[in-house]
Amino acid sequence: MKILITNGRLVDPASGLDRTGDLALASGRIVHLGEVPADFTPDRRIDASGCVVAPGLVDLAARLREPGHEHEGMLESELNAAAAGGVTSLVCPPDTDPPLDEPGLVDMLKFRARKLSLCRLFPLGALTRGLKGEVLTEMAELTESGCVGFSQADAPIADTQMLQRALLYAATFGYTVWLRPLDPWLGKGVAASGPVATRLGLAGVPVSAETVALHTIFELMQATGARVHLCRLSSAAGVELVRQAKARGLPVTADVSINSLHLTDVDIGYFNSAMRLIPPLRQQRDRDALRAGLADGTLDALVSDHTPVDPDAKALPFGEAEPGATGLELLLSLALKWGEDAGVGLSRALATITCQPVRVLGESLGSLASSAGRLVAGGVADVCVFDAAERWVVRPDALASQGKSTPFAFEHLGTELPGRVRWTIVAGTVAHEMRVAG
Repeated sequence: MKILITNGRLVDPASGLDRTGDLALASGRIVHLGEVPADFTPDRRIDASGCVVAPGLVDLAARLREPGHEHEGMLESELNAAAAGGVTSLVCPPDTDPPLDEPGLVDMLKFRARKLSLCRLFPLGALTRGLKGEVLTEMAELTESGCVGFSQADAPIADTQMLQRALLYAATFGYTVWLRPLDPWLGKGVAASGPVATRLGLAGVPVSAETVALHTIFELMQATGARVHLCRLSSAAGVELVRQAKARGLPVTADVSINSLHLTDVDIGYFNSAMRLIPPLRQQRDRDALRAGLADGTLDALVSDHTPVDPDAKALPFGEAEPGATGLELLLSLALKWGEDAGVGLSRALATITCQPVRVLGESLGSLASSAGRLVAGGVADVCVFDAAERWVVRPDALASQGKSTPFAFEHLGTELPGRVRWTIVAGTVAHEMRVAG
């Protein structure tokens, strides 16, 4: 299908492009950018007047809940949520049931996602069998099946020698290991250590649970030469350690979730289980450091950390409630809100959810590496068209995701957000179109 998007504000953070123009798509590729020849005859025209035409968003952390947790999210519902949020490519962690530790499971997941044609799916393979931290998986076979890296999700490896072996093996073959820095012994609480957790009587997770793990990871990186992506940094001390590691030349990248970027432990209020998240929400100084780290490039990407949770699992006391929140449909708006608050501008805000996540993925994207997250002639036709000026209020029942729990759906948080996705195009096909009343 040939699609012509007209009169939009073309914004490509990777190249610095920011001007009004047209975009022509054909055969799943961008064929013309800016000025379109008069002889281009589209099958469909999209008038993007007043809208931003940007690369499709790339989310490095979204749980789709299949296989094993279908009561919390189906592949179709969550990929529809991705499309509704302007996300055209996403990375899913391996903590399904069973975990993604065998090629057959990865093949099945990718096949089903391809049939839906709603979003590109890039799975992470399990670093160890069953995510138990005891035996390494067959990384080469998982890579052949399409895994872009290897992770333990939220199950840290307690045995440091096993982690060293995993990093050494990954370094030998050029694989990236994705780790959430968490000491398994210090990180067993349900809220961030501090006055709020103490007042509420909640078991705390100290900052040292993150920093101890980071020191270990960096020492092992130095010894093995492994490339590591750090998932969901949560503390000011953690940001500073990553800054120092990058200054030392270690091949490390890092991301932060939309939750940690905008919320603090004070938002827990009176045991609000919607705020039961991993990592736990920390103090304002930590949130401010995360915002600054994303602005100065210490943190490479902003992620939704999308984790659909069954309503019954949230309707429990805070300490017993299942952690997680829906986020795919909020990623764009919360990136734009951060951009407004930080004064970094539209292009810089979009970079954290387009071209910068693609740089994290690097060569694991294969042929997509050169054009994903970008608007470039000849590149893949993954496009997000959104109205940056439109404001909307998060209402759980209106979300496409099967998981309705989000910490941004409560009025006392002031959850009127900027930016509404109008069209999402994946490989030259319209995956989402917002219906306008009247």
